[in-house]
This record gives sequence, C-alpha cells and structure tokens, in this order.
Amino acid sequence: MTKFKLIFISALLFISSVVAAQDFIQNQNQTITIAYVNSIELLEGFKEKEEASEKILSLSDNYKKELEIMQNEYNKKYSDYITYQNSLTDNIKLRRMQELTELENRIQQFMKLAQEDIEQQEQLMLNPLKERVMNAIKQVGIENNFTVVYDLADPSIAFINPNAVDANALVKRKLGH
Repeated sequence: MTKFKLIFISALLFISSVVAAQDFIQNQNQTITIAYVNSIELLEGFKEKEEASEKILSLSDNYKKELEIMQNEYNKKYSDYITYQNSLTDNIKLRRMQELTELENRIQQFMKLAQEDIEQQEQLMLNPLKERVMNAIKQVGIENNFTVVYDLADPSIAFINPNAVDANALVKRKLGH
C-alpha cells in the first residue's frame, strides 16, 4: 500500500513537472510584438478635431481683441498721465495712478481667465476624441495580440497586453521592499 502511494505521488509529481515545463516552453516561445502609433496623427484624422481647433482659434482671437481694447485704454490713460502729470494736483495724480494700477490688475486677471477658458474649452472638445483614439489603440492591441504599443507623440506606452507580466512584485522583492 505504501509502495502504491509512493508510485502514485511520484507519477503525480512527474505529470505536474511536465505540465509546468510545457507551460514554461510555451511562454518562452510566445511571440512578443511591439507596435507603435502616433496619437497626434490619429487625432488629426477626425473632422471634429479640425472643427474644435477652429472654435478654439476663434475664441482665442476674441480674447485677443478684447485684450487689445483694454491695453489701448491703459496706454491712452498712461500717456495722458505722463503728458499732464506736471499740471495735476497730488490728489489727481494719486487717483490716476490708482486707475492705472487697477487697469493693470484687470488686464492681468483677464489674461488669466482667458487662458483658463481656452484650456477648458480645448479639453471639453478634445478629450472625447483622445479617449476614442486610446480606446481604438487598446482594441487594436488586443485584437492583434500586441504585447506593447508605444505612442510616438507622447513618450509613453499606449497599450499593454492584459496577459503581460507585472514585474513590480519581483523588483520590490529584489529591492527589499
């Protein structure tokens, strides 16, 4: 009876080591396929991207025009102040200097808000397109069994095969973490 158990256990160990060896060999023979994309080029292919760019450019132009009006107003007041400063009383000089300072602050605030608005509008219009590109890259990666897809437009990896090995735990062990 013990001889039978010993043979059975030995056979079981032999079979499991053969299966493990086959798995190892299959994994070693697995083809690693690296692909690349250029997400900017892919994004440019959308008609919506061109429309969004035109809207952003128009918005930017409107802000530039408004900023130009504000700067012209500032320049005129500054020029008047410089021209007439010797004939103005101290109270009027002080008031005009305060006006100039307030205009400078309004211009700076306007520029900040304009920049934030342009960035926000750009994100609202382009993020859905960028998501579509990333989803398509992932689908293509899975369908074609790519191991990794690099993005030439952004020094990053756009796709990693779900079957890829995560080596973080191994590296952490090596580092003693």
